[in-house]
Amino acid sequence: MEKTIRLRDNDEAYALFGDRDRHLKIIRSHFDVKIFARDSNLRIAGEEQQVLDAYVALLTLLEKVRKYGQLRTADVEGVLLRAEQPAAEEELTPLGIEGAKPRTEGQRQYVEAIQRSSIVFGIGPAGTGKTYLATAMAVSALIHGHVSKLVLVRPAVEAGEKLGFLPGDLQAKVNPYLRPILDALGSLLPIQQIQRYMERDVIEIAPLAYMRGRTLDRSFILLDEAQNTTPKQMLMFLTRLGRQSKAVITGDMSQTDLPRGQLSGLRDATNRLSSVTGVEICRLANSDIVRHELVQRVIDAYSEAPPGEGGQEQ
Repeated sequence: MEKTIRLRDNDEAYALFGDRDRHLKIIRSHFDVKIFARDSNLRIAGEEQQVLDAYVALLTLLEKVRKYGQLRTADVEGVLLRAEQPAAEEELTPLGIEGAKPRTEGQRQYVEAIQRSSIVFGIGPAGTGKTYLATAMAVSALIHGHVSKLVLVRPAVEAGEKLGFLPGDLQAKVNPYLRPILDALGSLLPIQQIQRYMERDVIEIAPLAYMRGRTLDRSFILLDEAQNTTPKQMLMFLTRLGRQSKAVITGDMSQTDLPRGQLSGLRDATNRLSSVTGVEICRLANSDIVRHELVQRVIDAYSEAPPGEGGQEQ
């Protein structure tokens, strides 16, 4: 099958194709089609569905060129990402992601806080949806073009294990620490799509230490397990926020793995920032737990006394 798009002039073609045809290459690889440009005609050839999808995406991008006079790689990535989402608005949840929605009043307030504020702390016990909902909001922001990059971060503090002691390259070392975020991401997007966007640096997954010295513009930044940060690390993270960016920090105060006597950066930040305009602190409770019903009972039982103090040795 073939489809043709008529362009007005060479300037419009250059804006659409990108420098050295960068945009065109991304579109070709995404849809597995052949795209030929000759004179003022853009011809798309390949399998029917792939051609139709590429044709719609190119028309959408062409509208952006004609409206704004230019096109960024982030615009191309955003349009391609939206092309793989459900088209009917009535099938979309409030988050804009199929199957992702707040299930409790506390979760609803958490989602609304993320929508309106630049920095949001989500604090609560396991199973309250802190990480999942924040990841869903991040994906939704990317799909709707509010941001051009997702940055998913976690401190590498786990039961005495250090990054340097794990086998493999940086990605292999980091993956065990970021498994909860990767699981949430995998339930929201196809794995092939996640891999593509990681390869193109649209989705970045990194340990907290790699955030130093950076400024992140038009990004949605998620810091998970923030109870394992130090106050200095938390300050470093919060000051990475650039223009048109949003940061969500999640954690559970009862699951700190820091050395005994070390103040948690999450606790310190919530104390310091509770009255700062533009910062919201959402505290999810046991009533917001949406995992197996036994999870809530287990947490209630352990809340009565810390581990090691609530029972007798046998």
